[in-house]
Amino acid sequence: MLKYQLYINGEFCDSEDGQTFKATDPANGEVIAEISKAGISDTKKAVAAARKAFDSGVWSGLSGDERSRILKQLVDKINENAEKLTELEVKDSGSTVRKAGEDIFLSAKSLNYFSKTAALNFNEEISGLSKEGVSKNIILYEPVGVCALIIPWNFPLKMAIWKLGPALAAGNTVILKPAMETSVTACELAKLISETEIPKGVVNIITGSGSIIGTELVTNPDVDKVGFTGSTEVGKIIMQNASSNLKKITLECGGKSANIVLDDADIEMSIDGAIYAAFYHQGQCCEGGTRLLLHEKIYDKFIAGLKEKIEKMKIGDPSDKSITVGPVVNQDQFDTVMKYIKTGIDEGAEILTGGKQFGSKGLFIEPTVFVNVDNKMKIAQEEIFGPVLAVIKFKDDDEAVSVANDSIFGLAGAVWSGNDDRALAVADRLRAGTVWINEYHLLSDRAPFGGYKQSGIGREFGTEGMKEYMESKHIHIDEIKDRSKKPWYRTVVPKDS
Repeated sequence: MLKYQLYINGEFCDSEDGQTFKATDPANGEVIAEISKAGISDTKKAVAAARKAFDSGVWSGLSGDERSRILKQLVDKINENAEKLTELEVKDSGSTVRKAGEDIFLSAKSLNYFSKTAALNFNEEISGLSKEGVSKNIILYEPVGVCALIIPWNFPLKMAIWKLGPALAAGNTVILKPAMETSVTACELAKLISETEIPKGVVNIITGSGSIIGTELVTNPDVDKVGFTGSTEVGKIIMQNASSNLKKITLECGGKSANIVLDDADIEMSIDGAIYAAFYHQGQCCEGGTRLLLHEKIYDKFIAGLKEKIEKMKIGDPSDKSITVGPVVNQDQFDTVMKYIKTGIDEGAEILTGGKQFGSKGLFIEPTVFVNVDNKMKIAQEEIFGPVLAVIKFKDDDEAVSVANDSIFGLAGAVWSGNDDRALAVADRLRAGTVWINEYHLLSDRAPFGGYKQSGIGREFGTEGMKEYMESKHIHIDEIKDRSKKPWYRTVVPKDS
């Protein structure tokens, strides 16, 4: 069995009280690792280490080129250890081996992108603001300071890199707190970081309870910024707690995204796309297309094809490359999903396929499709975070947009159509941060990702994501040498003087 410690100030250590917790494989219930469980005192130590490192300038004081060079060392370490990281991600999270391999590859790719952005000069000079127009105005972008990065359980390493990359590239120091359910690859990441030139205290990785560690991080006055991905419910708590000292926050929260199929769409492709949108990683994706909106003209043909393809999906051991559906992450999530399936039945929706546990061992749930769904039902309004799809019929584009926007969330959406102009017209009306046309789940390191409404605050990726971890400073240099030409001159010097 693997054993992992906390990583604080460049050293591996047990928690002060010696507490640990177990990591289990959701496919079979086997314990795969014992991990140190941090408490409040450990969290304070991690914050103090990050604060000291930031204030010393050991990282923020380096040139962007130097930070870029060092971050590329970590990119290389991830690539060199990709096979091991993939195996651990499968065992810890229940991810299929194919998806886990993609995630590790994309983690390295994203970090490589941010290592390059570290070398960019974001500073700019703008035109004069003086009444006489004789001035220089410089906009500087500087690191925020100490950043607490709180990571969800669905994409453990990838989500860690999505926050760690821009935070470090900008010159910040960090405390990374992975989800208790899936901490193993973050612990492995600590080992890789220790093998690079990243200075001590710049990255601290602590594992344990979100309610204990997270609360301390969010309320600690020495933390300047919180980056969080998780449920909207927890995001609201973080936002409230961060107000204690008006911390900067980035929240990437829940979703109930609408996947709209118009009547001129390629049916076979859009069926495949709908399955991918809803059931990728067992539906445990914040941006997943868990509401499928079908035009009434293609409805019957579509759901017949959907049912046929879903029932051919292979469920089982996620380490088997032929498997497309693995287990959900833990017993709590299994129970939550099964409760929502019962709720859907009680609300009057009809199960087209699925709806049951698969097998007698492991936390497997059949991909489940509900038809005859009203958008007001809980299964259409609440984030389930499991393999459950709600299908809703619409008569025209206006109704599709209305139904899609009738949600407290606004993270993502998609439109499937054979007419790009029509699809763009629909996409333009959707209140969502990312909209795909004839595609799903495809994100770019260079394009901002984040939500409208209760799906979050701020953006990740691209220059927008980088600037979430920066403060802007305006420096005005006035070059008017004649005192009488100053815009304030007559305010302080009477006319008759």
